[in-house]
Amino acid sequence: MATTQLKSDAIMDLMKQHLSTDAGKELTEKIGLVYQINVAPKKLGFEEVTYIVDLKKGEVTKGKYEGGKVDATFSFKDDDFVKVATGKMNPQIAFIRGAMKIKGSLSAAQKFTPDIFPKPSKL
Repeated sequence: MATTQLKSDAIMDLMKQHLSTDAGKELTEKIGLVYQINVAPKKLGFEEVTYIVDLKKGEVTKGKYEGGKVDATFSFKDDDFVKVATGKMNPQIAFIRGAMKIKGSLSAAQKFTPDIFPKPSKL
């Protein structure tokens, strides 16, 4: 596992807090899917840190998903994940440029929008 401190860690911590609020609880009711996000410090596929964003239970955890199969998996470099999470990069543009890779259900992936993240003022 990578020992590098990722900028994404701070966003995931904020997301944990966000999911415990009323707005976060609405998201879990509305979406009800489980996402795996792999974040690499510099290059996709190398030293990736895995996060699970469980929008069934309203949890964010680090490490592999224990509850079966995730609905969709995203892979990002740390800087690109931060840009998408803060609304500085459109997820579709990130995908087209190869800054984001997706595995699994595309319909589930399309529900993973910037609305899921806390608003940039909180970041």
